[in-house]
Amino acid sequence: MIELLSPAGSMEKLKTAFNYGADACYFAGKKYGLRAFADNFDEDELAESVKYAHSMGKKCYITLNILAHNSDFEGLVDYLKYLENLKVDAVIVSDLGIMQYVKTHAPNLSIHVSTQANITNKYSAKVFADAGASRLILARELSIKEIKEIREYLPKKVELECFVHGAMCISYSGRCLLSNYLSERDSNRGACIQACRFQYSIIEKSRRTDENVHTGGYEIQEDNRGTYILNSKDLCMIEYLQELVDAGVTSFKIEGRMKSVYYVATVTNAYRRAIDLLQSKEKLNVNLIQELEKTSHRRYTSGFYFNEKNKEYLASSMTVQTHEFIALVLEDSKNGKTLIEQRNKFEVGDELEVLSPSENFNKIIKVETLTDENNEGITIANQVQQKLFLKTNLKLSKGDILRRKV
Repeated sequence: MIELLSPAGSMEKLKTAFNYGADACYFAGKKYGLRAFADNFDEDELAESVKYAHSMGKKCYITLNILAHNSDFEGLVDYLKYLENLKVDAVIVSDLGIMQYVKTHAPNLSIHVSTQANITNKYSAKVFADAGASRLILARELSIKEIKEIREYLPKKVELECFVHGAMCISYSGRCLLSNYLSERDSNRGACIQACRFQYSIIEKSRRTDENVHTGGYEIQEDNRGTYILNSKDLCMIEYLQELVDAGVTSFKIEGRMKSVYYVATVTNAYRRAIDLLQSKEKLNVNLIQELEKTSHRRYTSGFYFNEKNKEYLASSMTVQTHEFIALVLEDSKNGKTLIEQRNKFEVGDELEVLSPSENFNKIIKVETLTDENNEGITIANQVQQKLFLKTNLKLSKGDILRRKV
């Protein structure tokens, strides 16, 4: 059974991911996770999320994947016991000390070993498996051939999880110090500022003033918005899911706890449909490949999965997308009207495309009549998150998204 695993940086994103077909979500509490700048979940929200997921037959994996210092263990025992009592489906760890803490103080918690642990060979994979891990999230730097070799070396009960989509770190499996040096925010303890996305210049070493200020800078030209020589392209494996299945991967992971609700909906929806086609032995619809162009991304790559097949891993440009998020459907359609919440400016006469887990996926609505909550007609929707009624014959559902080609 293939699992689709989506990111949840907030409660809204978690519910969006499940609505659009995720089998499980991974997210963090207020501590111990590697996305400190996501909204994340306090204890009450963690409890609500797990209850919500389990009511739908879905799973929740909680990230504890910082590279821990001594002080990080303060309060950890109580937190682990709380997660155990919530019956979360697994915790994601990268630090051996934290892993041992889980086994000692919360033995009923399943352990998934994070990609931060840099599992790149079958021998280290076996060590983690023997130590009690039920799942290994393999390093992004592995080829499909290497993944298959790891699978064959492990007990069958140990699952393999791999990233199939999203941003990739220029540093080895995310172990980066650039953020530390430039901002004193530790990327390995959840505070990465994504310094690799900044613009950089080449400096000729001898051209400095007495104050050690560079004066001989030369900006490398890539496009008219700057140069991003430390960027990587975004990973996209939607065309190669069968190869990953054949290698023994059972959980397909989407990166993006810091990404938007629109990103989570678009990508989860595309991979859900692709997996369903794969499992029914139907051919991948080219529209699903094009679908991934509709949300913000850098140019796509298959990363390291095929060794030499895609050498152009770096030299990414700024993000691009073909469509923008216009409105969120707040309630199911009634009597030909749909309550929506505006997210970007639009007006009467615009054509909007439906993003939905239902059969309305990619159907077009021409905006002919808009009214506000006082039933007054409007022609331009330009107030942030304004609630409006849209007249349409399509029976839209709560959680559907309306978008427009850029």
